[in-house]
Amino acid sequence: MSRVNNTIALLGLALTLGISTAHAQEQARETLLSPADAPYAFSLHAEIGFLAPLAHSIQFGKEGTNFDYIAEGGQDNLFPFMRISAETELWDHHNVVLLYQPLQLVSSVKLRRDLVADDVTFPEGTPMDLTYGFDFWRLSYLYDFFEAPETELAIGASLQIRNATIAFESQDGMLGRYTRDIGPVPIIKVRGRTDLGPRFWVGGEFDGFWAPIRYINGSSSDVEGAIADLSVRGGVHLLQGVDAFLGLRYLGGGARGTSNSEPNPGDDYVNNWLHFGSVTLGFTVR
Repeated sequence: MSRVNNTIALLGLALTLGISTAHAQEQARETLLSPADAPYAFSLHAEIGFLAPLAHSIQFGKEGTNFDYIAEGGQDNLFPFMRISAETELWDHHNVVLLYQPLQLVSSVKLRRDLVADDVTFPEGTPMDLTYGFDFWRLSYLYDFFEAPETELAIGASLQIRNATIAFESQDGMLGRYTRDIGPVPIIKVRGRTDLGPRFWVGGEFDGFWAPIRYINGSSSDVEGAIADLSVRGGVHLLQGVDAFLGLRYLGGGARGTSNSEPNPGDDYVNNWLHFGSVTLGFTVR
């Protein structure tokens, strides 16, 4: 009889432990923005830090000056950098992400040599205001091959809308060369993440493309274009549904060729390549 009682007691203990474990898992899945039993989950991400230009040059016109922004244009400095995004996960596998990244590099210099941009010549010694803006919005879809929330390996695609503004302007307002360009860019996206124990995690993502032909590169002309957005992150679970992370990012790309996106006084040739690095502190709320 005692053996039967012991067996019943062990079964009761196992059942209690099983219920407790299931309840803990249920609580782990429930976050600040989404109930545990919902087929969807929302999350908000924000990161802020600094950006360092590693290499950056631009040329307007085949006879124009190949201008080094770092050596000649005042980009030998750190600039503020931020990214914000919102994400929806559907049925544990499908993820839709909307990202906004502002990027405005503004500097003032006195030219060390003549600068030719299309048919505009800025003489040596001219005090200049320079603006390089490349804000963009990016809409992404990812399919995650793992259902468990602590592990992710996802592949998908993005559509990026660039909003470029480039300006060379003498401080007296007498000379200026201005370019504005809006265009769609298709991108391949890969993302992964895994937990390192109950509190810490690591992850990374890559968005990129290379296209030497029209339409694929977001232009109506044969301009070679490329973009690479690569990051690695290490994070910690602070509270239920709240993470903090440190991010390292490489952002590079550019374009080379003759564009007819807008009427310019020159021959429409552009050669613009950049390599940036950033360090950010970020937070995620689920």
